[in-house]
Amino acid sequence: MAVATLNLTLDNDILKKIDVFAKNESRTRSDLIYDSIQLYLEQKQKLQELFEYGESISKKYNLTEEDVINEIDDYRNNK
Repeated sequence: MAVATLNLTLDNDILKKIDVFAKNESRTRSDLIYDSIQLYLEQKQKLQELFEYGESISKKYNLTEEDVINEIDDYRNNK
């Protein structure tokens, strides 16, 4: 895997929190930041896929945003 060096500017408060987590997990600061970015990107990808799926369903069944909100309200009220 090719790697690149990245210079990053962070608030001291955030850096302190990163250092605490890294120390508690016996990891380097770099490893913690790398894994955090990976997790963020994976979550964003999953959300994007979920929104795309919802959009395709709404188009397929000609649903409006209000229709979806009403369905959610009905579900919650009948739970």
